[in-house]
Amino acid sequence: MKIKNNAGETVDFEISKLENSLRNSGAGEQSVKRVLETVLPKCFEGITTGELYKMAFDELKKISNSVAARYSLKKALLELGPAGFYFEQWISRVFQNIGYKTETGQLIKGHAVTHEADVIAKKDDKTYWVECKFRNAEDTKISVTTPMYVLSRIKDISNIQYNLFETKTEFTDGWLITNTYFTKDSIAFSEYYGLRLLSWDFPENKSIKSLVDQNALYPITCLTTLDGNQKQKLLEKKCILVKELFQNQNLLNILELNQEKKLEVLKEARELMTIKISE
Repeated sequence: MKIKNNAGETVDFEISKLENSLRNSGAGEQSVKRVLETVLPKCFEGITTGELYKMAFDELKKISNSVAARYSLKKALLELGPAGFYFEQWISRVFQNIGYKTETGQLIKGHAVTHEADVIAKKDDKTYWVECKFRNAEDTKISVTTPMYVLSRIKDISNIQYNLFETKTEFTDGWLITNTYFTKDSIAFSEYYGLRLLSWDFPENKSIKSLVDQNALYPITCLTTLDGNQKQKLLEKKCILVKELFQNQNLLNILELNQEKKLEVLKEARELMTIKISE
């Protein structure tokens, strides 16, 4: 059977990919079997990956909100748009939670021009320029021109002392991060010139998905028990991570939820924070 992906390309439908995506979301074998038994009979020639995802998501949600939330991670990252401001804030939080100090929204004067930093990160004796490339379409690939551009910015700010993190420091390294994918040329170019990359599926076993699952750094937009407007209100209050809601449950008061709904949201958040999935 042929399906149509988000880029509009017609490709072979591989059941194993669907099975793996379900397992990688924490679904047990019985749950995977139940989803497949429900979804596969409804599939048809030319079905889109979006339609397939929605059917699987709806079935997972009947089984477990938190499993459905993990399954929706890629979609949840898209909800940090449309301009990508909240994606940058989320990346900053992710870096903070894995041992970095971070700053956002800084204007950095280079040798030639002034640059607005998405995220600046520091760990040990290294200070990183972190460029975030948010895309609204989940199958978009970042071409080689982007790491070329990022390296030119890093060159312009190199060998200059800046007052950052309450000390004098120079930029030593750079990151290029996207919520989607990199082309092979982007990866080859960046690896040759020492630019660190992070995307949905790269590096292998250290990708965005792996990093989030391993450290429970789910964006608030993952929560399936809240609607879009409720998630937006939390984002506006600088609640970016599910972890932050879990640790400060009073944030739910701004949503004016009844007690039953509050408990439902907190149950999903608790499971995302405490139930580890096998890798």
